[in-house]
Formats: sequence, structure tokens, C-alpha cells
Amino acid sequence: MSSTASGKNAVWRNWGGNVVARPAREVTPASVDELAAEVRRAAEDGLKVKAVGSGHSFTSIAATDGVLIRPQLLTGIRDVDRENMTVTVEAGTPLKRLNMALAREGLSLTNMGDIMEQTVSGATSTGTHGTGRESASIAAQIKGLELVTADGSVLTCSEKENPDVFAAARIGLGALGIVTAITFAVEPIFLLTAREEPMPFDRVLADFDELWAENEHFEFYWFPHTGSTNTKRNNRSAGPRRPVSRFAGFVEDELLSNGVFQVAQWVGRAAPATIPAIAQVSSKALSARTYTDIPFRVYTSPRRVRFLEMEYALPREAVTEALRELKAMVDRSGLRVSFPVEVRTAPADDITLSTASGRDSAYIAVHMVKGTSYSKYFTAAEHIFTAYEGRPHWGKIHTRDAEYFASVYPRFGEFTALRDRLDPDRRFQNDYVRRVLGA
Repeated sequence: MSSTASGKNAVWRNWGGNVVARPAREVTPASVDELAAEVRRAAEDGLKVKAVGSGHSFTSIAATDGVLIRPQLLTGIRDVDRENMTVTVEAGTPLKRLNMALAREGLSLTNMGDIMEQTVSGATSTGTHGTGRESASIAAQIKGLELVTADGSVLTCSEKENPDVFAAARIGLGALGIVTAITFAVEPIFLLTAREEPMPFDRVLADFDELWAENEHFEFYWFPHTGSTNTKRNNRSAGPRRPVSRFAGFVEDELLSNGVFQVAQWVGRAAPATIPAIAQVSSKALSARTYTDIPFRVYTSPRRVRFLEMEYALPREAVTEALRELKAMVDRSGLRVSFPVEVRTAPADDITLSTASGRDSAYIAVHMVKGTSYSKYFTAAEHIFTAYEGRPHWGKIHTRDAEYFASVYPRFGEFTALRDRLDPDRRFQNDYVRRVLGA
């Protein structure tokens, strides 16, 4: 049986705390049939429907005043197909649970983002990605999807079955239906060697193409108000496995990267004039280290400090110039930015509304700690990013609309036409979807 919570006082908030919704009712279906029945019931009641995962999106993509579907009972692995090297997983399964289950089976995703608290459907529907020279986003590893459409029917899609839906629904923004299961490509588990080291900002930009070409996965963090970065290079390894020790992991990943960093954010929020000095200290706090471990222990890291984020995908060849402009803007603006800027890459893919659709991309993510004003910084950064035809991450703060997206996504019309067919009555629409896709 599904559990249903209904009442005027029901409130949903996202992880960042910047989105609040008051749905007419919340439902927690225990099966695909129950979920489909809830969609049909919502139609009878004239209510919109949205599914919500862990709430890690900073946009209102999952907010609704209608029916809010929570998928936490739709979890677990349905099937492991070793012949075709795929795994089919229920949509509400957290990435952390999936990664750990795959590891027990001696399997792994090829690439992943840097946190794993999201559900698989939430992560893929918004285009969550890591960094990679050849390996793309989590959605690009999808081989099949099951979703409940607006009339309550269950649709399956793949490259061979409903291929037009498959092309779009891998990153569907919750606008085409509610994803209930995902089939991912997997491979035998492997080892990655991570090399983390500080590097001057100017050197990283000068050597960016070389660093990208020489490493399977390259990313870096630039600390505003400094000329310093922390770089990370991940490459496959023959082993042996040499993980970060418990003590070193506690000191660097918990004490420094989360505990001390949180205190620094509190100080900076209370006294913004101290932020440049704090940034100088923070940029030198983490030392170089090298370790070898299974993929999810290398790709991901704990994020306990709450923040708000904007991220744009630019053509990869434009990223260094855009970063120079971003640094110059921060230096001359008088802004006080306490959070590092994250830079990653992704190869072109064939997903209709993927931020890397049809072009090799680089991502620039700007952050501000929760509780501080971010508008001026994000607005100035967005002005830089859009000058390069940047595509904002669907789950992170931006101000773009359907007219803009039609100009930067060559296949935008394909997606909206498919939406017209699958959801003509806009059962899955909310204010955010209306803004980014049009009415």
C-alpha cells in the first residue's frame, strides 16, 4: 500500500534551503502500479504532479503545489545482466546505495559525479555529471528507461524501443513522465589512482589542454581572491589498492574540507572583509596526496557545508578565457567570495537536452555558502557564461528561459514536440518547467 500524507501544513524544502513547496498532498507509492494510479488520480483531481528525490537541485525543478511523489519505497536493484553488462535499478535508489551494491557484485559505473546522496532518477533527470576526457555524464551511461506518462501508462524506452523518447528522457527534467526504473551500463570494477596537488591558477590555465589530454579525469578548484588552485587527476590503475588512511581521510576530508571549512564560512559570513585573508589560508590548507581505490571512493567526497550553486557548460575551448574573465570580475568587483570555483569537463554526447549535447564541454561552477547573498556574484558570472553560449545545469541556479535554450540547443524543438505528445495537458509542469520549456 502507498502511504499518503495530505494537509495544509505539509512543506517540502530542498537541500540548499532556497526552494520551498507546499503540495496539496504527498504520496509514497510502493510499486509502479501504485505510482501510475496516483498520476491518474491527480488528473481526476486537476492537480499537477512532480517527483522529488533527495532535493539536491538548487532550482525549483521538483516543486509543486499539486501531488508530490516521494520514491523512497521504489529502491533497490531489479536485475544484474552480466552478459550484457547492465544493471536495472529502481528510480528512488540513492547513488550511494547503488555504488555500494555494484561494488559487492564486482561492478561499477564508468563515471559519476562528486556526491552520491541523490537518487538515480533525480541525478540523471537533471544532468548530473562528473569530469572526464572520454567518459560522460551519468545519464550517458543509461541503456534503458521505464517511466509513467501523463495518462498513467508505463512506457519503456531504449535505443531500439521508443528511441525518440530514449534520446530525450535520459535527461527529461521531469517533464516527460516520472521515471520508475533505469538500466545502466556497467563494467567490471577497476581501480583509480587520484593525484591531488596545489597548482598556481595561471599555470593551470596555461597547461589546461595538456592536463585535460593527459588524464582520464581532470578537475580543479580555484580559490577566489587568490592565484591558487587545487587540482585532481584520476586515472585507471593496475594497483595495488592504496586508499586514504582513516586518519588522513578524517583530517583532510572531514576536519579540513568540512569542519574547518564550515567555521571559515561562518567567520566570512559574519565578517566579509576577512574572506580574502581566509581564502589565502584555505588555499594552502590541503597538501598534495596520491591514493588508489575503487571508483566511487575516488570520484565522490562528502559535502557537509550547505551552499547554493550556479554551473554552466561552455564549449571546452572557451573555458580558460571565461575563467580569466571570471577572475578579473571578482578582483575588480569588491565581491567577497568564500567558496572555491569548480572546473570539470565532459565529452560531447547525443542526449537532446544534455549540457554536453553535440559539443565537448567544460563546466564552471560558482558557489556561495547558504545564508549569504549570492545574486550579484551569480548575475555577473552568468553574464560571462552566456556570452559563450553557455548552458546552465538544469538543477542549479540560473535565470535563462525557453527562448534562450532554443538558441543554444539545436534539438530543443525535438524535446518540446515530444513533450507535447507525451504530456499535452502539462500534468508534469510547474513554474520552472514552464520557464525553461515554454508553455
